[in-house]
Amino acid sequence: MRACIPLVLAVLCGLAWAGKMESCASRCNEKFNRDAACQCDRRCLRHGNCCEDYEHLCTEDHKESEPLPQPEEETEEALASNLYSAPTSCQGRCYEAFDKHHQCHCNARCQEFGNCCKDFESLCSDHEGFSHSSDAITKEEIQSISEKIYRADTNKAQKEDIILNSQNCISPSQTRDQRDRCPKPLFTYVNEKLFSKPTYAAFINLLNNYQRATGHGEHFSAQELAEQDAFLREIMKTAVMKELYSFLHHQNRYGSEQEFTDDLKNMWFGLYSRGNEEGDSSGFEHVFSGEVKKGKVTGFHNWIRFYLEEKEGLVDYYSHIYDGPWDSYPDVLAMQFNWDGYYKEVGSAFIGSSPEFEFALYSLCFIARPGKVCQLSLGGYPLAIRTYTWDKSTYGNGKKYIATAYIVSSA
Repeated sequence: MRACIPLVLAVLCGLAWAGKMESCASRCNEKFNRDAACQCDRRCLRHGNCCEDYEHLCTEDHKESEPLPQPEEETEEALASNLYSAPTSCQGRCYEAFDKHHQCHCNARCQEFGNCCKDFESLCSDHEGFSHSSDAITKEEIQSISEKIYRADTNKAQKEDIILNSQNCISPSQTRDQRDRCPKPLFTYVNEKLFSKPTYAAFINLLNNYQRATGHGEHFSAQELAEQDAFLREIMKTAVMKELYSFLHHQNRYGSEQEFTDDLKNMWFGLYSRGNEEGDSSGFEHVFSGEVKKGKVTGFHNWIRFYLEEKEGLVDYYSHIYDGPWDSYPDVLAMQFNWDGYYKEVGSAFIGSSPEFEFALYSLCFIARPGKVCQLSLGGYPLAIRTYTWDKSTYGNGKKYIATAYIVSSA
C-alpha cells in the first residue's frame, strides 16, 4: 500500500487550510482547532504548536481555566495534528534526520545551529538514546527490537489473505463533517482461516466480553476470566512475544516469563473507571475492542474487530486520511467510520497484523516510553506509537494501567 497523499503535500495542504488565526487573542484555552494556523489550547506547549502570543496572553491570566482533556478524548486530535500538520514540535521526531521542509528541527545538531523546536529540551534531551540512566532503553534499542518483532510475526496475513478497498482519501480538514464518502465496505475479502490460528481465536473470544459504553461496570464470568488467561498463554508461545520478553529480560525489566505475563495481565486487563461506575474500562477494551464515551467512539484500533463488526453491518467505513507505505502486511490505515451510530473521527490501525504483533508493540512502547511517543522501525520504515498511562488508580507497587495506545505517525 502507498500513502494516499505525500506527507510533504499534506503539510502544504495543512498550511493552506490553516487560515489566519495566528493569535491567541480571545482564544485562550479553547479546544484544539484544526483550521487554525497555531493553537491556544492547554496542550499546545506540549505539542509545540502554540501561537507566539500564547504565553503572554494565556499563561498568567487563565491558569485556572478548564481542565485538561482525558487521554481517550484527545486521540483524534493528537493523531491528526502529529501526522498531518506542519511539524512545529519534536513530538515523535527526536533525533530524526534534517529535513529542509520543517519549520524547526529535532536532530542532534539543532542546538548547535539554533533551530530546535521549542520542546526539544523537554522531549528529547532525557530519552531517545541520550538518557543518563543506566537502565534506560535507547531509541536504537527500541528500533532494533521492533524490527525483530516485525520479522518474527509469522502469523500475519499474506497479500492474498486480505483484499482491501480503501476508496476515498480525504484531507484532515474534512474529517469533522462526518460524511460517508465510501459506498463500499473497507474489507472486500478476508481469509477467515486466519481466525482459526490459536492467537487469533483466543483474541476474538475476548472481544464480546465488554460493554462498549463507559459508565457501566464490567463484570467478568469465570469463563471470561479464563479467556484472558488463554489469550496470554497463546501469545506467549509465539516468537513475537518471546522476542519481546527476551529483550525486556536483558534490560532487567522482568526476572521471569511468569512475572512478565502477570504484569501484562494487570496493565492490559486490570479494570479502572473512565465513567461514573467503578471498573468500567481497561486498556485492552479501549484499544482493541473500542468504547463509546460522550457520544463518540474512543479507542477501537484493531483491524480484526473492525472487519468482524463491518461484516455484521455494525461498522460503516467512511473514508481514510492515510494509507501506509508498506507493500505487505502489516500495514497502517488512518480512517473515519461509524460504529453502530457513533462516529470515529480519526482511528489508526494496523492492517493484517497478528494479535500478538500489535500486543507486543503497544506493550513495548508502554513499558519503554510510558505516556510518551515511542519511535519504532518496521521493515525499514519509521513508525511512532503514542501511549498514555492511567493516572487515577494503580496496581501492584504503584504501577500504572494502560489508558490507550495508538499509532501517531508512519512516515
